Amino acid sequence: MPRSATKRKRTSEDEGGSSNNGDLVNTTASSTVNNNDADSLDPIEAKIRKLCSSVSAAPLSYMEEANTERDSVDYNIRITKEMAENGEAPRRVRVYADGIYDLFHQGHARQMMQAKNIFPKSEVYLMVGCCNDQLTHSMKGKTVMSDTERYEAIRHCRYVDEVIVDAPWVLDEDFLAKNKIDFVAHDEAPYNIGSADDVYAFVKAKGMFVATQRTDGVSTSDIVSRIVRDYDTYVRRNLARGYSRKDLNLSFVKGQRYKLQNKVDEIKSDVTERIHKWEDRSKELIGSFLSMFGGRTFEEIMNSSLVRAISPQPSPPGSPAPSAASDDH
Repeated sequence: MPRSATKRKRTSEDEGGSSNNGDLVNTTASSTVNNNDADSLDPIEAKIRKLCSSVSAAPLSYMEEANTERDSVDYNIRITKEMAENGEAPRRVRVYADGIYDLFHQGHARQMMQAKNIFPKSEVYLMVGCCNDQLTHSMKGKTVMSDTERYEAIRHCRYVDEVIVDAPWVLDEDFLAKNKIDFVAHDEAPYNIGSADDVYAFVKAKGMFVATQRTDGVSTSDIVSRIVRDYDTYVRRNLARGYSRKDLNLSFVKGQRYKLQNKVDEIKSDVTERIHKWEDRSKELIGSFLSMFGGRTFEEIMNSSLVRAISPQPSPPGSPAPSAASDDH
């Protein structure tokens, strides 16, 4: 059975009330209650009953589950934007989004969330296409993650219903028909990396394009830049965690230098910890000695006016510095 075709919904008996048959019933809504049920609930109860998760990973496009779903779609029934926006689509609306999705991050997830909810009144079946390594490296450059790793990251995003592997760089009529795509979701800015023209110009001209919004402040390039900027920190961290210099592609000299720096930091930390323990132990011994003779406690002595006079506290931050002596004063 297709992944999003049947979801379990609680009856009123499960919520502590009564129902006609007391059984769990099925609904074709993908992770939400249907509109009629939602209308009968108060806002708080409706929010509680809305499930924003899936129980399994989305299938890859060659898997039986994806094939069964695709075969069940009558693509002769064409869906317009007006139908999808008004909730009048006679079947699920098949929306396609694509990308590279290297170092999968919240910006990618937000794109998929927007695509999944692009038609709030209709049930959207979200397909996410991802290019393989050969195509990506030739068009955009080397990725951190392999294509298999990127597919796996995408299929575990809760908004995704299917992952289309080996996705093309530029969409054409054959690809749309093969995957029975109704609409393509992407941000509106022309995308011409690896192409002289906007790769989405074709679907825009056909009226099959729906716009999502980019998430500012996060991108795969930004994440890579952070790693490069703090290269030494991450190399030393991984060496300390057991990676060899060969794992990190380090020369013998560099590997020894980083190991020495880690050892120095370890010794510093150990010495600092020992000094703090020694200070605490000394205070305890002095306090015990003073208490034997009934004198003042160590804390009282340290807070006395004599000690404060000998060791004055530093001036508060921002205080003016004392003026230097000169012949004019």
